Amino acid sequence: MVAPARPVSPLWPTVALTAALVAWDLSGADLWLAGLSGTPFGFPLRADWALNRLMHNGGKTLSWALTLAMLAAVWLPMGPWRRLVRAERWQLVLSVLAAVGAVTLVKKLSLTSCPWDLRAFGGVAEHVSHWRWRVSDGGPGHCFPAGHASAAFGFVGGWFVWRRHSTVFARGWLLAALAAGLAFGVGQQMRGAHFLSHTLWSGWLCWMAGWAVDGAMAGLRRPVMSGKLNNA
Repeated sequence: MVAPARPVSPLWPTVALTAALVAWDLSGADLWLAGLSGTPFGFPLRADWALNRLMHNGGKTLSWALTLAMLAAVWLPMGPWRRLVRAERWQLVLSVLAAVGAVTLVKKLSLTSCPWDLRAFGGVAEHVSHWRWRVSDGGPGHCFPAGHASAAFGFVGGWFVWRRHSTVFARGWLLAALAAGLAFGVGQQMRGAHFLSHTLWSGWLCWMAGWAVDGAMAGLRRPVMSGKLNNA
């Protein structure tokens, strides 16, 4: 049996992504971009049905339904899941939970408020960079990074699993998660719930959480996969 190709290292893409996100923060373009959908009196689309009910509430429900389906597939694998050992099937689930948990934890610790809370858009808070950790902007805070985007970005960790089996499937999985996360983030930005940086750093956190879970699961995964190769 031919040994599987060595998985692509995520190191340099991660370094490039981090540099791009820092550059975006330094550009100060968050406020300008938020101003395209916001006014001094608020965000007209804040209560929009499609953005609020369909994309926000519906997207969150779909995300948890997919996570529960992956949990069921740990014991009852179907389709591509049959190619994965049980440790890998668990990894798909745990990477989502770890990503959402990481974003939720940072949100609880952050004092950064949402765009709709800022004085520039009819609120009471001042704009303070989220890099000024533990500095209050005078608003309710707990808005950084974007929680809703993590409902889709949380699935990016699946790339670390699928890359060992199919480069094409892994790439498609990653692109789908990124596209959905960006769509969720843009929808929330149009409502005034988040800046673009909130969405981008949410994706970064989810990626790092998926990478961390992959490293943590390596010890459980290696003996099982070695056994499968020896028995092939």
